[in-house]
Amino acid sequence: MEVIPALWEWFTRPEVWHGPGGIPTRLAEHIGYSVLALGLAALIAVPVGLITGHTGRGGFLAVSLANVARALPTMGVLLLVVLLAGIGLLPVLIALVALAVPPILVNTYEGVRGVDPQLRDAAQGMGMRGRQVLMQLELPVALPLLLVGLRTAAIQVVSTATIAAYVGIGGLGRYIFDGQSSRQYDMMLGGVLLVVVLAVVVTSVFAGARRLLVAPGIRHHTTASS
Repeated sequence: MEVIPALWEWFTRPEVWHGPGGIPTRLAEHIGYSVLALGLAALIAVPVGLITGHTGRGGFLAVSLANVARALPTMGVLLLVVLLAGIGLLPVLIALVALAVPPILVNTYEGVRGVDPQLRDAAQGMGMRGRQVLMQLELPVALPLLLVGLRTAAIQVVSTATIAAYVGIGGLGRYIFDGQSSRQYDMMLGGVLLVVVLAVVVTSVFAGARRLLVAPGIRHHTTASS
């Protein structure tokens, strides 16, 4: 099978762009699952990373647990939760959140801990309290690494959200699973290409967010140090 002609033929079919199984619907499902999972992971990981990084207490335990979670196979977590909770959106979200939490938590923690101690001393000397130091100094300085963690997690979630199709929910993974099971390899390759394109778009979005949210001085310093 010629890959490019087969993909072109599949993408130019009218039925591929309409109905509940069309690309717009599947793409919306995939983005919805991914955004929800990433948002839940950020709500868990960012506060933990900020607090442990700021106080220096519990950071080793949190990072160690995050690194252990990185080693967990996402499909294994999904199957385990399916056995416990049944088929539905919940097992998919749990598996994706477990995948997304570690990079966000570790990068947030490392970003805060990497703030120059002299800057903290200067801020405290100006009368800043602990919360003010965290929000006005440590968070802005740690923001580049925090965004790297979010970007890494987002790409992993977008790529892995195809497992939603494994439990019959939907998303772009339907094209991959359905195409493989029915031996419609043009459909399967089309699904893979859509996921890759979406991952590239996510990378571009976070590159733009870095330019908008990170102060130029911090951005240039981070680029120079890396």
